[in-house]
Amino acid sequence: MNPKLVLACGCIIMCISFGIRAGFGLFLQPMSLEYGWGREVFSISIALQNLMWGALGAVAGGFADRYGPGRVVAGGAICYVLGLIGLAYIDTPLLMHLNSGLLLGGALGGTSFGIVLAVIGRTVAPERRSLYMGVATAAGSFGQFLLLPLTQLLIASLNWHNALLVLAGIAALIIPLTWALAGSPAAAAGAAKQQSIGEALREAMDEKGFHLLFWGYFVCGFHIAMLTVHLPAFVTDAGLSPAHGMTALALIGLFNVVGTLGAGWLGGRFSKKYLLSAIYSIRAVLISVLVFFPLSPLTLYVFACGIGLLWLGTVPLTNGLVGQIFGMRYAAMLASIVFFGHQIGSFIGVWLAGYLYDTTGSYSGAFLASIGLGIFAAIVNLPVNERPLAERRHAQALA
Repeated sequence: MNPKLVLACGCIIMCISFGIRAGFGLFLQPMSLEYGWGREVFSISIALQNLMWGALGAVAGGFADRYGPGRVVAGGAICYVLGLIGLAYIDTPLLMHLNSGLLLGGALGGTSFGIVLAVIGRTVAPERRSLYMGVATAAGSFGQFLLLPLTQLLIASLNWHNALLVLAGIAALIIPLTWALAGSPAAAAGAAKQQSIGEALREAMDEKGFHLLFWGYFVCGFHIAMLTVHLPAFVTDAGLSPAHGMTALALIGLFNVVGTLGAGWLGGRFSKKYLLSAIYSIRAVLISVLVFFPLSPLTLYVFACGIGLLWLGTVPLTNGLVGQIFGMRYAAMLASIVFFGHQIGSFIGVWLAGYLYDTTGSYSGAFLASIGLGIFAAIVNLPVNERPLAERRHAQALA
């Protein structure tokens, strides 16, 4: 596989997939108002989507490692199109949960980080792997910056039903790009030892760092999903306009282009676990600013720029650590399993914020939980052993 071609197509796929998904929070208020639902209904639906994204993404990663990533990503793109079309015509919470949760959750599992970054990581030298993963993750952030204003414009000018149909057409563009991702995972990984999927899973489950990365990613998912879905409503509840909320999310996407590129570059030169710990610590500080300072456009935009620099910087670092520790042969599967922790956090973050708002009339409890979890994640990443398992086994054999 040509590394530059794989990177280019992977970046476009990430841009479309993550860009559309980042705008789902803009549909919360118009859908809830039209159907008379509380925010918890929408929150549960998006929470299910995040959970299915992680669960089905882990399965999709295994299929990609065994049968090739191109066809798996294409299948995810088809689910994306069908889910968006179906969501445009729902009229009950059950139909919303099926389309948003099952179809779109599976779509995201097949078209986002775990599989695409693993393919990119296999095509480049180890010393450039973190940077290339950062570039692809930054493309997802650029999609957020690019497609959020478009989604807001489509909702305002066409209504939310037709906006979803237009987004389905954009998602369909992923399908022809998947041909560049075709190839043999085993050959691309270049592994000398032919390890089975079961052996790779057992090896990962026996490694403490795998579990620590899982729970660190849990916190990342809690933060990102809660803010993506509920920040626009939080902003309007505080007296600002919907445009302020959309602008904040767009700024997050724009600044995250810089943040993920920086994280990828730094990850190739410094300890990834210490970089992860720093990211989670600073996130806790920034969320504290949002909670404890009066909300104004200036405060909101300062928060958005700061959190944007840290938004997805965890992705190239965490995925890079998985590949660094366990090798690239089953990187799609193992990274997707770790990402399942991210999506469990997403499920809880989205649902909890909606539940607390409906029961208390405020998002304060959810934001306070985010601060505490940021501190937890900063601590839990520190004991991760970054040394590759292959090196450890070789050293034990020599001893």
